[in-house]
Amino acid sequence: MNRLTWPLAIVLFATLAFAQDKTPASAPSLTIYNQNFGLVRERLPLDLTSGVNHISFTGVTAHLEPQSLVLRDPSSQRSLQVLEQNYRADPVTQESLLSLYEGRTIEFLRPDGSTVKGRIVRSGYVPAMIQYGQYSQPSYQQPLIEIDGTLRFGLPGQPIFPSLVGDTILKPTVNWDLQTDKPGRFEAELSYVTGGMSWQADYNLIAPERGDVLDIVGWVTMDNRTGHVFENAHIKLLAGDVNKIQPNDYRAFQAVAAKAIADEVSNRPAVTEKSFDEYHMYTLERPTTLHDMETKQVEFVRGTGIAGKRLYVYDGAAIDWNQYQYWSPENIRTNRDFGTQCNKKIWVMQQFVNSAKNGLGIPLPKGKLRFYRKDSDGNLEFTGESIIDHTPKDETIRVYTGNSFDLMGERKRTNYQIDTSKDWLDESFEIRLRNHKKEPVTFTVVERLYRELNWRITQESHPHRKTESQKMEFQVTVAPDSEQVVTYTVHYTW
Repeated sequence: MNRLTWPLAIVLFATLAFAQDKTPASAPSLTIYNQNFGLVRERLPLDLTSGVNHISFTGVTAHLEPQSLVLRDPSSQRSLQVLEQNYRADPVTQESLLSLYEGRTIEFLRPDGSTVKGRIVRSGYVPAMIQYGQYSQPSYQQPLIEIDGTLRFGLPGQPIFPSLVGDTILKPTVNWDLQTDKPGRFEAELSYVTGGMSWQADYNLIAPERGDVLDIVGWVTMDNRTGHVFENAHIKLLAGDVNKIQPNDYRAFQAVAAKAIADEVSNRPAVTEKSFDEYHMYTLERPTTLHDMETKQVEFVRGTGIAGKRLYVYDGAAIDWNQYQYWSPENIRTNRDFGTQCNKKIWVMQQFVNSAKNGLGIPLPKGKLRFYRKDSDGNLEFTGESIIDHTPKDETIRVYTGNSFDLMGERKRTNYQIDTSKDWLDESFEIRLRNHKKEPVTFTVVERLYRELNWRITQESHPHRKTESQKMEFQVTVAPDSEQVVTYTVHYTW
């Protein structure tokens, strides 16, 4: 059996700062999506009275999307009416506090330890803008300070502020005015969508000195850039392409989020994977703390003895399709030089089946595959990498890892005849495959029948296999230090 071990996502600890109740919130839950956002769920103890209750909560992230905030009683025992909701994400900084002291005189600590008094004529601070979860950095101009009746640009030293002024805050804060039909103490649930968190999968595949039996270790890497720490968080990772609704409409996303909120399963193993809606969800049951600005990795899959296969693919037509994106089929068909450019490189491809029979058999999230091979001295050497998309179980994975040093290909056209009055075209090619290795190599020769949809092979030196409507392959084995020549003629009609 394979062992899955899923990473703890980027989670931020939300502290509760209620004016009337200092009880800390229970452990948060987090669903992290591999599209750079997440869904946070907090249980918040409230003690509401009759009338309007003023509540402040400082446990939210700096990239919260205010329109996504949902505060409710999960037991459905009472209704919560939010009369007003305010979100602030402008914690006090030296620059912002300077702006609040504009027009006032404060002391500045100089590098030599002495102090000097100066009046802040201009702080130079321009606040940041936060809209729909997108944060722009604040900008600054040069401060202007008056000292002994003269003006100078820049600060004369470290500012010393007598106290906080105005309605400054120390952390991002949500303020509510609440009413309820049943006063008393209960545990509310707060859910919201936030940016600043992400996860990705990475896979290391190790091959022996000879052969292609692979060992695989998969990691999940989580990044927390939300400005908070989540302590002892319960984490889920959602793999798939969720349609993220942009400004002003969260209904589609909230439908998915509501299912995630309602999904509670007990007695799970350490890591589980399951289908969820049109996606796959991976759950780590052991709570974990994610610190702000922390990157955390957790092993989630390990497999040994995976049967792999190395492919040598020759795709000899070096066509820059961007150059021909506005060409009509007739232009491509009648241009004699189209498709005659030659690519001499032989691609090295790695292939294996993601099945239980082959030592895997779990849905693999999108991520980077890195291939290593053991050298004769036992050390691992890096041999290439590629990206896979979300891959269901029982599917075949085939990825490009580089070009072969000892194999070469050469492709040239040997004949071209066209009769536009009778709507036919004949084209012939010669493909040379050279093997400079010490062992036989089987080449997969890819040929694209790009002139027309209707085609048939009228002559060939090796049998072909049609793989797509305008694509075929030849399998050709070349002995060590030898060359094989493949020839064929294709007849097009339209």
